[in-house]
Amino acid sequence: MNHANSRLSARELAVSRGGRSIFSQISFAVASTELLAVTGANGAGKSTLLRAVAGLLPIASGTIRFDDARNSDATTSESAHYFGHLDGLKPALSVFDNLALWTRIAGKPGLSTLEALEKVELDHLDDLPAGYLSAGQRRRASLARLLVVRRPIWLLDEPTSALDARSEETFGALLAEHLAEGGLALAATHRPLPVASTATLALGAA
Repeated sequence: MNHANSRLSARELAVSRGGRSIFSQISFAVASTELLAVTGANGAGKSTLLRAVAGLLPIASGTIRFDDARNSDATTSESAHYFGHLDGLKPALSVFDNLALWTRIAGKPGLSTLEALEKVELDHLDDLPAGYLSAGQRRRASLARLLVVRRPIWLLDEPTSALDARSEETFGALLAEHLAEGGLALAATHRPLPVASTATLALGAA
């Protein structure tokens, strides 16, 4: 994958939920190889921003735009992985079958299922029902979903949550590889990321 000429931007973005404004007048731009860290206190709207960019929440005003020189028809939602708090795994399916199902649904295959599981050190549990995984293992299985389907935009919501030190290093290596290959990422976080951010967007800052 090489999206060396892609760019994601938002201009004067506003989102409201339940009749209450979460944020307004938010603008940013992040290009290929760049990582934008989204910071702010609880309730500032970090998760809401990522979900809005992913197309999972409506925006009240403003614009979101994704430009990809290699695919002029690419939409933001079709080009983005949203890595949220929920693992998105079906408990009764094996780890392998969960990833295989995601590949069939999402298309644009990347690594094979076993290759992706090896990357997150879960290949020895490929036949185990996902419901038996620990919280950290489920998080790693969700990371593998980013690898079996290639998309240039990674939207990461507290990506190191539930990861131990070794798994956090693994995540850092995967993120660095994604950026080096021309991908871009937004990461909402309270903690330092294992990859240095290119810029920071502070929500709720005075």
